[in-house]
Amino acid sequence: MSEFIQSLVRGLGNGSVYGLLAFGFVIIYKSMGVISFAQPAFMLAGAVTVTYLVTSMNFYLAVIVAAVGVALLGMGVERAVLRPMIGKPVFVISIITLGVDVVIRVLVGGWLGLDVRPVQDPWQLNTVSLLGTEVQQRYLAMFVTTMVLVAILFAFFRYSRMGLAMRAAAFDQEVALAQGVSVGTVFSLSWAIAGALAAVAGMFVSTGAGVDQQLWIIALKALPVIILGGLDSLGGAVIAGLIVGVIESLIGTYGAGIAPWMGGEFSLVTPYLVMMIVLLVRPYGLFGTREVVRI
Repeated sequence: MSEFIQSLVRGLGNGSVYGLLAFGFVIIYKSMGVISFAQPAFMLAGAVTVTYLVTSMNFYLAVIVAAVGVALLGMGVERAVLRPMIGKPVFVISIITLGVDVVIRVLVGGWLGLDVRPVQDPWQLNTVSLLGTEVQQRYLAMFVTTMVLVAILFAFFRYSRMGLAMRAAAFDQEVALAQGVSVGTVFSLSWAIAGALAAVAGMFVSTGAGVDQQLWIIALKALPVIILGGLDSLGGAVIAGLIVGVIESLIGTYGAGIAPWMGGEFSLVTPYLVMMIVLLVRPYGLFGTREVVRI
């Protein structure tokens, strides 16, 4: 039972990180209709920034400053690189975001170097008792932080003027423009939110083993998550992230014992296997909007 609880908590923690990254993917897609491949670079940039800031300030303040910095970076990328491409094919813009990802990762990688940099987080490998089982505090911190951030963002979208403007633009950009909504501001803010969430996710991923050049690969697991949850569902991104995280963790814990042919690393491909199954059954995801084409 204790092994199951530890695996479940680990899955919820890692799934929360996937959910944060997927939330960023979805918010950009809803606002611009583009899948941004720059999230891995934003995640790496945020994590590396935290490792430098914690040497001169409080850890939590360092995370906030890093998130704000990456949010500004996201806004800058949108304004300088993507805004001039408005009206171009969506595929072209998505490829440009891939180029942005490569450029940022190369620059940040030069800043990072070849060494593994510790994040110096307050949780380290400390544990806390949960239902009589010792679980790592950082997984609980991942889950709680994600739930708080998601709650704040949903409140922002529902009750704030800018949040309502973002919802209107996501529904119909032309109608939003006719009602006086600044769609350009919506684009910039969506990239800022996505960048900030990626920075927080990068910090959490790094709390276990530190930051290295391969950290960005974790962000690729957000792609199966957005397929599972639905490209246009913010809530679905978070729920799907938790589902993928838990399945991955349980397969990693029990998979080799149940089916030895899986091997010890089969859990690494679990998110993509889940994605393939979902695509076969529900191509629009568990919570995505089903498209109806009339001819």
